[in-house]
Amino acid sequence: MMITELASDEVFVFGSNATGMHLGGAAATAQEKFGAVWGEGHGLHGQSYAIDTMSGLEVIAAEVATFLEFAGQHPELRFLVTEIGCGIAGYTPAQIGPLFRGAPGNVVLPESFR
Repeated sequence: MMITELASDEVFVFGSNATGMHLGGAAATAQEKFGAVWGEGHGLHGQSYAIDTMSGLEVIAAEVATFLEFAGQHPELRFLVTEIGCGIAGYTPAQIGPLFRGAPGNVVLPESFR
C-alpha cells in the first residue's frame, strides 16, 4: 500500500540512513510530504519517524526497539510502518518483520512483516 496522505494523528515510519539524506523511496516521500528533516536520520520529525536501515541489522534492531518504545509511549498516535530495510538496504521482510514482534496496537505493519 502506497501512503500518500495522513490523518492528523498518523505518523509515516520509514527507513533512512544515519545522516538523514532522504534521496529516494519512502525517505523522499517522508521529506516531501510528511515533515522529515534533511540531515535527521532518526526519530520523529513532523508526521514522520525515521529508522536507520543502512548501518547494519544490529542497528536496525536497536532502532526498531527504540521506535516501539516510543510508539508505546504515544498511544494517541497511529504509526504506519513502511517496508523499512527492504529496498536499497537489501534486507527481506523475513529478516525485518520479526523485529516488530510485540509491537503495540497503534503500530500498523505492512502485510509482509506480519
